[in-house]
Amino acid sequence: MTFDFDTEIKQHLDMVRSLQKPSGVFTASAHDVDTGYDKAWLRDIYFMTLGFLETGEVETVQKAAKALLTMFVKHSDKINWAAEHRPHYTWQYIHARFHPETFEEYWEEWGNSQNDAVGEVLNIICTLELMGASVVETDDERAMVQKIIDYLINLEYWHDDDNGIWEEEMEVHASSIGSVIAGLKKAEQVEWLTVPEGSIELGENSLHGLLPRESVTKFCDLALLSLIYPFNVTTEEETNEILKNVEYHLVRDKGVIRYKLDRYYNNNVDGFSEEAEWCFGLSWLAIIYAERGEKDKAYFWLRRAKGAVTPDGKVPELYHSHTDKPNENTPLGWAESMYVVALQKVKELEEACAKGEIQC
Repeated sequence: MTFDFDTEIKQHLDMVRSLQKPSGVFTASAHDVDTGYDKAWLRDIYFMTLGFLETGEVETVQKAAKALLTMFVKHSDKINWAAEHRPHYTWQYIHARFHPETFEEYWEEWGNSQNDAVGEVLNIICTLELMGASVVETDDERAMVQKIIDYLINLEYWHDDDNGIWEEEMEVHASSIGSVIAGLKKAEQVEWLTVPEGSIELGENSLHGLLPRESVTKFCDLALLSLIYPFNVTTEEETNEILKNVEYHLVRDKGVIRYKLDRYYNNNVDGFSEEAEWCFGLSWLAIIYAERGEKDKAYFWLRRAKGAVTPDGKVPELYHSHTDKPNENTPLGWAESMYVVALQKVKELEEACAKGEIQC
């Protein structure tokens, strides 16, 4: 299996681009899908910007980040309250989903306590700031970026129960802690932001105490890969343990299951041992091994990821267990973006090897 890197990168970036609304945000899947994925998610938008960020298309990232910041400012009264009074009900948290054009919140019951998603918004805004590509222009916007930090600290993110990356049970999640740590580390480098002394260390101590588990109930979880890329908050020992566990316990033919006994799109009516296979997990492994300079493993996982692309060139959210049948969320913007990042990282690794810049 060979790769025409530039052609595939363009093809799949265009697929992500097709999900962007005039407002700047991306919908999770196609605009006309009837699964609810025509909404905008904080987390999905962050991961969808990574394909553009890694390939140098900064203007698209700026447009999305500006939209996120505008949405936060729109709900500033609520966020200001939550930064001072600890939320207790789901509607009091920064909502994980919002209308992609009006930026209004959806008010049906939802697991909105998602610290990782808020940390990711902080991360992308500060990343652009440090790149000299700031989207922060007004006093209200500047105040809101600081308020995001205050919100996460007020929640005591380092031991706060949240719904996590999969929007499920309330418990302390390593991936949520890691996301916030990464965002705060970026914020700490922005001179006009204040990160309370010791707040990053509290997170790091909690994270290292929990790893290699994702949570009390999940000893191995696909979400743990986020700690390696893009957050880069694990030690070498932790990285190796996470990779070993994910590859041994979670990898399947067409993707990576999120965790054992995952009931979402489970093929078995009792939700047992027929977990859905998530396509972006294969790209995620390719990205990590490419960043580690392990060319053979990076290509191995990239070939596996390409094998999950549909005949018409789309990356689904997932395949039903042990089948060639994807679910309706095809393409999934997040999965498309991660495939782009995997292609870009392996392309860069190949170029570095050819130039003798690294030993391959």
